[in-house]
Amino acid sequence: MTTPKPHIARELLARAHSPDTAEQLFTERVKQKPLYLRPTSPTPADNRERRRLHRIRKKEYFLRKQKPKPLSAREKRISGLYDLPKEECKYSIFKELHKLWVGYMQEILDLRVRKVPITPQSHGSKLVTADFHGAEVEVVRSRCAGRVGVKGIVARDTKFTFMIVTEKDEVKTIPKEQTIFRFTVPLPSADDEDTAMSYGDKAKKALTFELHGSQFENRPVDRANKKFKWRNVDYI
Repeated sequence: MTTPKPHIARELLARAHSPDTAEQLFTERVKQKPLYLRPTSPTPADNRERRRLHRIRKKEYFLRKQKPKPLSAREKRISGLYDLPKEECKYSIFKELHKLWVGYMQEILDLRVRKVPITPQSHGSKLVTADFHGAEVEVVRSRCAGRVGVKGIVARDTKFTFMIVTEKDEVKTIPKEQTIFRFTVPLPSADDEDTAMSYGDKAKKALTFELHGSQFENRPVDRANKKFKWRNVDYI
């Protein structure tokens, strides 16, 4: 019988070490070395399941990081987000808002700081970018004769309309197109610097402005950063 061929590792170790050391190293490092077997490869079904779970975890991660999707205009109308409750559409309630608006306009026009002339060049850009929620407006000219004379406090300023509350607690929506509105800003009172206004005294002077609605068809948030250009307006 032929003798078995010696292991190649035994021969290499015998060249570098003594017989006892070579035998010990071969036994510990080669002969008794544990053999790690690779697990069985996953089936195609397992691969699909693993990819599906990975996609789900990835989607959940991005959904947590993303901002909520804003509501569409149709969803806002259905939810009644902008609907005003009838029991809250009272002129007395919005009159307090009008007082705050008057103080806001007096600060914009620098009426509390110093006496300066109000001109289109100096204050025109401030007026067109101002917020008119709470302003008391009156329709002075319009293509629709039925709108002339309507007066009330602005409860909502949209892109194309003014929703106002009249003294009779009626809510009216006035289109801006082909309509001119008039509003006044009382001058600050000398004896009351905190409120800087007086509502019962008609003899006090007030600044009167006219607003051409056709040139004012912008939302308040859009007007704040918009630069208006001088242009001719059509006479109504």
